[in-house]
Parts: sequence; C-alpha cells; structure tokens
Amino acid sequence: MSLITSINQRVLGKRARARTTMPSIDMPLLTVVCILAAFGLLMVYSASIALADGPQYRNYGNYYFVIRHTVFLALGALLACATALVPMRVWEKITLPIFIFTVVLLVLVLIPGIGREVNGARRWIPLGIVNFQPSELMKVAMLMFSAAYVVRKKDNLIEFWRGFVPIILVVGLVGGLLILEPDLGAFVVTACIAMGVIFIGGIALRWMVGMVTLFGGLGAAMIWFAPWRRERLFVYLDPWKPENAYGSAYQLSHSLIAFGRGEWTGVGLGSSVEKLHYLPEAHTDFIVAVIGEELGFVGVSLLVLTFAFVIWRAFEIGRQAIAMERVYNAMFAQGLGVWFGVQAFINIGVCLGLLPTKGLTLPLVSYGGSATIMSLIALALLLRIDHENRNLMRGIRQ
Repeated sequence: MSLITSINQRVLGKRARARTTMPSIDMPLLTVVCILAAFGLLMVYSASIALADGPQYRNYGNYYFVIRHTVFLALGALLACATALVPMRVWEKITLPIFIFTVVLLVLVLIPGIGREVNGARRWIPLGIVNFQPSELMKVAMLMFSAAYVVRKKDNLIEFWRGFVPIILVVGLVGGLLILEPDLGAFVVTACIAMGVIFIGGIALRWMVGMVTLFGGLGAAMIWFAPWRRERLFVYLDPWKPENAYGSAYQLSHSLIAFGRGEWTGVGLGSSVEKLHYLPEAHTDFIVAVIGEELGFVGVSLLVLTFAFVIWRAFEIGRQAIAMERVYNAMFAQGLGVWFGVQAFINIGVCLGLLPTKGLTLPLVSYGGSATIMSLIALALLLRIDHENRNLMRGIRQ
C-alpha cells in the first residue's frame, strides 16, 4: 500500500507542478498579436511613404501616417492593458450600458454639427486632433451584447418571440443607424458578429436561416436601390472592361495588377509601384495588395495563416470557457473569432477580386485609429478570458 500511495503522491505532485508552472497568459497568442501589429506598422509605413509626393497629401509629410499609426498602436496598447485588468464579470455587468452608450454615439454621428462628413459619409465624431468612429466601438459592443443575450436567453433561444425576435430588432436598429451613415461594411460585420454568437449559443437552425435570409435580402435591396453600390457590383464582375478599369473598377484593377507583379515572393519590401499614386487607399482598405506586390504569394499566405491562428485560439479559448461553465466568456471569445474571420475574409477577398469593393480595413494591419484601438481592446478581453481560464484550472476563482 505504501508503494501505491507513493506513486499517487508523485502523480498528484506532477499535476500540481504542471498547474503551477503553466503561464498565466497565452504567450503564443500575445506574441502573434504583437507580430501582426508590428507588421501592420511596417506595411503602413511602406504603403504611405510616397503619399506626400501627391497633391492630396502634399502638406502631410512622408512620415505623417506611420507616426499617427504608431500613436494609435501605443494608445491602443495602453487601453488594452487597462482593459485586461478588469475581470470579465465586471464587463458582463456593464455590457448593457456600454451598448446603449454606443447606440447613442451612432445617433450623434448623424447630427449635423456633431458628426463629421467626408465624401458624403457621416461616420466620425471629431475629438480635437483625431476623429472617433463609433461603428468600430459598436463591433465590440455588439459582441458583448450578443454574449450577454445568450446568457440571459439560453433557455429561450429556440423560441420565436422570446429568442429570435428581440435580437432581430436590436440588430435591425443598429443596422439602420449604420446604413444612414452610410457604412454597409460595418453593418455586415456587426450583423455577422450577432448572428455568429447566437448561432454558437444554440439558436434554432430555422431561425438562423431566417435571419440570414432577412439580412441578406436587406443587403441585396440596399445594393440594388443604391446606384453607386449597384455599379460596384457590376464592375466587380468584369473589372478589365475598359470603361470599368478606368472608372469604378480602377481601384480593383490596380489591386489585381499589384498581386500580379508580386508573383510568388514579391518585388521586395518597399519596392511596390502601385502604391505610387496608382492604387487609392493603399495604406488602408487595400494594404493587402501592397503586401502581395512586395512580399508575393508567400507573404500573403503567411498573413492568412497568422489570422487563422488568432481565430483558432479565439475558438479554443471559448471552448475552454464553455467547459468551465463561463458562458459569457465563451460567447465573447468565439464571437471575436467570427469578427476577425469575417472582416479579414472580406478585406482580403475584396483585394483579390473575390468580393465587390467595400471599405473595410484589415484588423491590426491597415491604417486607422478607431479600428486599431478597438481591435486591441477586444484582443485584450480575449487574453483576459484565457487568463481567467488558466486561474480556474489552478483552482483560483475570480
């Protein structure tokens, strides 16, 4: 018996040491996020360095965008660290106030004199030297709200009136405000976040199909009855037609030219030609085209694999949270995976000509203040969820 007791003690000791030596944070995920952010900063510098030579940005200077993006990353990292210090149970309690506050911001941005208008779109609230985009905050707020909705309605998700209708009304309200800006891209991502979370949460498949059909039909109607959106759809189908290539498909055709020049390994970092005032928005929506030209198929493939790793870790962290009966944490984590997956797919798909042109940035890589900061905050919450999972494995409850 003493031998058996000794063996059991050794086994238990090894397990205890394994729990004790387990890192308190997902270092591979944190490392990949830092690499992705640093790579984005490098590519923003490469894609924007020549913009000051053109008439539109002649007063900005060669380092204007990279300096601002560095500031956004630093501010985002600071806010992310502060966010990660707050337990998820606190975020769950204040989810509804955050969501209501964000809806109010979406209303304010539409009011003349408060919201800033650029090229017919009213999406920004001026805050001195920077402009804040409430639609980016709404992605995080909708993620939190949907996770809390699954927790509250977990016994009623399969019902029509108590499970399906309320979330449809909420998404419809938010979608209506986003369309008024107009910002169809943000509406698509926000709707996908909500639908993805409640689908994972267990909504009846028939209601999920109905939701996809409803919002898909609304999206198709908005495209059909808006001449500029309808034009984008048709030129996307044939971007090389002369009147399209020199008109509405100009951006797409030059994006495809950039990928063609890059071939397998690219023309070399900093050697892109398309960023020299041929490809509009090369540092924001079409930064993947510059990556494809300078780093080739290999560079783009590694970028896709990097996002795949982040998405996989989000779903894996969510699975661990479900096993520990932390439903809110699990829905948030896996919803973040849906968000990053959908937005990266749309951005890269647009640059490759697989999808109609739509103004969506690539998380952590494209230039953009609000988008970068909100992405870092969301990832900080994901790391917080993983930290709490690890503490629960050690027997520490928070």
